[in-house]
Amino acid sequence: MFEFIEYIGIIAFAISGFLIGVKNSLDLLGVIISMFLTALGGGLIRDVILQKVPYSFNHTIPALLIILVFIVMYIFKLYNKNLEDNFWFILSDSLGLVAFSISGATLAIEAEYNLTGVLALAFISGVGGGIVRDIIINEVPFIFKSGFYGTVTLITAFFLHIFSILDCLNYFTIIIIFIIATLLRLIAYYKSWNIPKL
Repeated sequence: MFEFIEYIGIIAFAISGFLIGVKNSLDLLGVIISMFLTALGGGLIRDVILQKVPYSFNHTIPALLIILVFIVMYIFKLYNKNLEDNFWFILSDSLGLVAFSISGATLAIEAEYNLTGVLALAFISGVGGGIVRDIIINEVPFIFKSGFYGTVTLITAFFLHIFSILDCLNYFTIIIIFIIATLLRLIAYYKSWNIPKL
């Protein structure tokens, strides 16, 4: 189950990274780096915190998935520079956010972290790669511009932790949380939900 969720996140964030790279007029190498940072950055930070060899360092599938996404996006030109109206960007970014939030939270639960640790690891997994990418291409990180973005990771992790305590965390409940959290992110985006500002 972990690998399946991880692969969904990698594919989704690779698409997101590609579209961000194109939007910022990066060359081919820049777009590829944007894809790798977005798809793998949060997982790398997560695994370092867990004192594990990063998943993408001892498995070839993550890199192959990113390359495959690049080829498909490039050949079929599935992109434009106006991300605000690009449904595929919003969908892929939402799927990646939720998938990596779940993978981070479940790994924290397996490591017997408390609620704070589960929330932190889910947050880092979900938004870490995007933050690193945006800083490198000199943009304000997406999480700081979309108020309900990081909140989705915390809500996802919270319910995973609760289900774990209730001993009902399984494939079915994880899939339900995945679907609901993704829908929540999409609704929040299109309804322009934001956290109150000071």
